[in-house]
Amino acid sequence: QVQLVESGGGLVQPGGSLRLSCVASGNIASIDPMGWFRQAPGNQRELVASITSGGKTNYADSVKGRFTISRDNAKNTVYLQMNSMKPEDTAVYYCNAKIRRTDSYNVLRDYWGQGTRVTVSS
Repeated sequence: QVQLVESGGGLVQPGGSLRLSCVASGNIASIDPMGWFRQAPGNQRELVASITSGGKTNYADSVKGRFTISRDNAKNTVYLQMNSMKPEDTAVYYCNAKIRRTDSYNVLRDYWGQGTRVTVSS
C-alpha cells in the first residue's frame, strides 16, 4: 500500500508564512510528479504547485513569487513554503503524487493525502 501524510497546516496572520510537508510511504518504485492542490469552501480543487523528480516546477498564477515547492527524492517528501500569505490562501491543502508501485510498475496511480487546513486571518 501507499500513503501520503501531510503536516504543517494551521492558522497564520496575513503576510505570514507556513511550511507544508508531505511524506509518501509504501511500496513505491517512482513518484513523478508530486504536487499540492487546495480547495476552499464552495470552490473546486485547484492546483497550487507541482514538481517533477528532476526539479521542474509549475505554479498557479495566484501563488507565483510567494510560494515555493521543493522535494527530497531520497525521502519521498515534498514541501510547500508559503510566504506573504493572503486571506484568499485559506483552504484545505492536499498533497498529490503520481506513483508507480514496485508490484505494478507499468501502472501509474494517483494518490492523495488526507488534507491539511490552512487559515489566513488576523
